[in-house]
Amino acid sequence: MSHSDLQTGHVQINHDGLAIDAYMAQPAADGLYPPVVVVQEIFGVNAHIRDITERIAREGYLAIAPALYQRLAPGFEAGYTLDDIKLGRQYKDQTHADELLGDVQAAIDFLSQQPASKPGGVGCIGFCFGGHVAFLAATLPSVAATASFYGAGLPTWCPGGGDPTLSRTGDINGTLYAFFGMEDLSIPPEHVEQLEAALTAHHVPHQIFRYPEADHGFFCDRRASYHEAAAADAWVQVKALFQQVL
Repeated sequence: MSHSDLQTGHVQINHDGLAIDAYMAQPAADGLYPPVVVVQEIFGVNAHIRDITERIAREGYLAIAPALYQRLAPGFEAGYTLDDIKLGRQYKDQTHADELLGDVQAAIDFLSQQPASKPGGVGCIGFCFGGHVAFLAATLPSVAATASFYGAGLPTWCPGGGDPTLSRTGDINGTLYAFFGMEDLSIPPEHVEQLEAALTAHHVPHQIFRYPEADHGFFCDRRASYHEAAAADAWVQVKALFQQVL
């Protein structure tokens, strides 16, 4: 498919014999573009995630969103009803950190093989559950810039069990920006403070953005919790991060 300024389409990434569906977008013009992995919410690679993938491509990046629920529910894509949330959480609770990291790495490898891929560092951006996964992915060697939006449970949980994801902070290689709505009941303010303290203790270059009036999901313009001002500011920060680092 072509959006005149973009090339977009559905692709498949091979990871350990598993074909992972993914959505990819890149500028239509010839050139080399830094690679960015977009990490889904619990709702799958739905219209919102595809839209973000295209928005990032329009800024001059080669962007891909892999389907993290491929093992559990191929083709899964949901809206934002209570039933959708319940089902998305059921799948989230069955994921494992090592599989998620492997899937993101497979997406990175896929991007690196594209003719338009600029050699060097990789960006990663994730939302909700994907914000948690993006924090995990920041520990991958080639990830140089990470934007993690309202990833819940970092100090208390890791997909598949074991020590909480925050315990891996020392393995982060690049710069990490994290975004939180302070009205988000799923992420207590002390969790944000623990995250900031861990990043500081491990000398990870970082910025934490707290939006006082924003709720969980504030970046998604398809959800009732969309907060236009917070979303607009966060997008400026993400663009600055990727421009500076990638």
